[in-house]
Amino acid sequence: MSTCTQYTCKPTLCLNLHLSQTLSAESNDKGWFRSLFVHKVDARKDAHSNLLSKKETSNLYKIQFHNVKPECLDEYNNLEAEVQRRLHQDQDFPCEVVGSWNIWYGEQDQAVHLWRYRGGYPALTDCLQKLRVNKEYLEFRKERAKMLISRQNQLLLEFSFWNEPLPRKGPNLYELRTYNLKPGTMLEWGNRWARAIKHRQENNEAVGGFFSQIGDLYVVHHLWAYESLQSREETRNSAWQKEGWDVNVYYTVPLVRSMESRLMIPTKSSPLQ
Repeated sequence: MSTCTQYTCKPTLCLNLHLSQTLSAESNDKGWFRSLFVHKVDARKDAHSNLLSKKETSNLYKIQFHNVKPECLDEYNNLEAEVQRRLHQDQDFPCEVVGSWNIWYGEQDQAVHLWRYRGGYPALTDCLQKLRVNKEYLEFRKERAKMLISRQNQLLLEFSFWNEPLPRKGPNLYELRTYNLKPGTMLEWGNRWARAIKHRQENNEAVGGFFSQIGDLYVVHHLWAYESLQSREETRNSAWQKEGWDVNVYYTVPLVRSMESRLMIPTKSSPLQ
């Protein structure tokens, strides 16, 4: 006797039950069959930080984002410039500011600082330990805290195929383009940009490229320099005339969760002018 005649059930319910059982069996069969042809990805043998960063240097970078009270921005810039000058003059501190900027277009009343630690994590640790017992620096932090609304930082490594950011004369307008990538896509991003960066170096606009190690992860920062907004537009448009640039954009856009562009003006004390 069938299940339908043994129990008084609705024909529609029985049909659905049989159909569900049939689809489940087919799905299992297809899943087993498909698994025979699925490509097995080998486990990565090294961290992407080792595969993408420069081998010839051991530089570690720190980027700071400071949201400043609007009425305090000028005073804040003067205070930061004085502290940076003293740190540069003191050879006992293994750190140097690469560039300092105020945001022109983007989040207003925001200051951005990019620091370099030659010697990597040991240099960073050495510097922090010395600053913790430096009375002048501790007083500076107290004064600066009165001017800030919030602050954030990240530790970065530089991509092996980008220029190392070096001091340059101005005046220049800087653009910091920040990409939040989907987890697991950093290697593909790096491989694509290693080929694409050649399309963006003719006008000396490529300043530096970095990826995060501590802080928000899977974050990429590209730093560009232009003579003006008009120069920026012309330079970016010219990239589309070069064979291969469109392919890079096509394959990298799907890797991005979100992106942000900040247009920045260097402070008077910034080595990148």
